Amino acid sequence: MLWAISCTDKPNTAAARAAVLQPHRDYLKSQKGILVLAGATQSDDGATATGSLFVVNVKTRAEAKAFSDGDPFTQTGVFASVTITRMNKGQWNPEAAEGA
Repeated sequence: MLWAISCTDKPNTAAARAAVLQPHRDYLKSQKGILVLAGATQSDDGATATGSLFVVNVKTRAEAKAFSDGDPFTQTGVFASVTITRMNKGQWNPEAAEGA
């Protein structure tokens, strides 16, 4: 099952994000068996990270939450909120994201 995990940053978290960026990336790499898509959400001008979006392929909400809870961004309090939503794969077109 696919689960979308939408995270919104607390205000003024650029320094906190930067401090744990490499551990965050290492964590995501360690989760490649379940991680379908991951990326920072950004302000319209692309200058500021505003949160993160993940899509994971796990069986339960509890597993999706465990993934989120294990993220260094979550553990260090970067996120103001985390929303986990079950989803279906309706369309799949990874080529459309090339160069993004």
